[in-house]
Amino acid sequence: MTEPKKKLNIFWFCIPAFGHTNPTIEVVRILTERGHRVRYYSFAPFRDKIEAAGAEFVPCDGFLPPLDEKGEQRLRRVSTTEMSVLSFETVGRMDESLARDVERFRPDLIVSDSACFWGKLTAEKFHLPMVCSTTTFAFNQSSSKYMHYSAAEMADMILGLPRMNRVLRKLRPLGYHVKSALDIVQNKNDTNTIVYTSERFQPCAETFDAEHYRFVGPSVKAAEPARAENARPLVYISLGTVINSHPEFYRSCIAALRDAEVAVLISCGQAFDARSLDPLPDNVRVEPTVDQMAVLARTDLFITHCGMNSASEGLYMGVPELLFPLTGEQQAVARRVQEMGAGRLLTKEAAADPAQLRAAVLELLSDTEVRAAAEDMRRDFLACAGPAGAADFIEQVGGG
Repeated sequence: MTEPKKKLNIFWFCIPAFGHTNPTIEVVRILTERGHRVRYYSFAPFRDKIEAAGAEFVPCDGFLPPLDEKGEQRLRRVSTTEMSVLSFETVGRMDESLARDVERFRPDLIVSDSACFWGKLTAEKFHLPMVCSTTTFAFNQSSSKYMHYSAAEMADMILGLPRMNRVLRKLRPLGYHVKSALDIVQNKNDTNTIVYTSERFQPCAETFDAEHYRFVGPSVKAAEPARAENARPLVYISLGTVINSHPEFYRSCIAALRDAEVAVLISCGQAFDARSLDPLPDNVRVEPTVDQMAVLARTDLFITHCGMNSASEGLYMGVPELLFPLTGEQQAVARRVQEMGAGRLLTKEAAADPAQLRAAVLELLSDTEVRAAAEDMRRDFLACAGPAGAADFIEQVGGG
């Protein structure tokens, strides 16, 4: 690629979530290595990795509204209403500070996570070019059909819409003119957007405008699988970093595989005491956190909640997946993995029955067609433009 015409001053915004932050880090690293200035508005747990990528970390922790106990419970259940209200309230709390920063630092453009409303609305208020960073699938009227929400999730969204719109109305005197919550939540066809998946994996990719959308593939460091080193097949189990407090599911996995000819590694998060799963059989290890890409490089089967990043990282390493989605968005990812032939669905009934769970694991471990499909997805992801392609697009939008 030729040297960019000018060095860009970029404001980057993200929500406090690993799954939304991690894919951006390699893109930020490339931008800063090319000489661009990136001010990254984020939260304390992500400071080290953001600064290691060469960006200026701007803490936003103090702007988050306080939550009562009920609000915290709704947030832990990944309530769309609670997350949206929290985001809209954060816009108002950050308004004065962001106005000063825009005046002082004169950004050339804003990169905002698709769920980070204070980033999106800042771009609108100050008429700045924006690139939307989408770490899930891009959703429009066509691809949204992949979402299968539970009755509770649907009730949360429908009943919560008036509350979201009330909070939005309070932002209008500050210069944020948004008609409804749906206007800021949905992917728009004319918004410049990076999507961290391949065009092939993205549902209904042909319905998104090719000029404005870039499907760059998973934003991860290249790695080579090392499964040949395994003395016996490795089954890796993770429910991600958000809704991972499911000790009953981990106990079912342990009971199912305790005497199987496999090694089992469970990454259970820190929402409960992992010692409560003791005593463990010799072939099972439980850790609060792991280096997931390093583990996936030697994994033979991944039991995953189907968060977009986890599922993509598994496929990037060519690992067949046993799919255990917990939310509507994860249902969409699971459906797409199945359509690609690279995984099989684990029902809630089978997940709760060690005999059925064991049968599902052993069957998938021996399924050569699923293995071949997962390897095919790895080749598809490796052929994508990746983080460098995302950086190229940001430079293009910013005039760099």
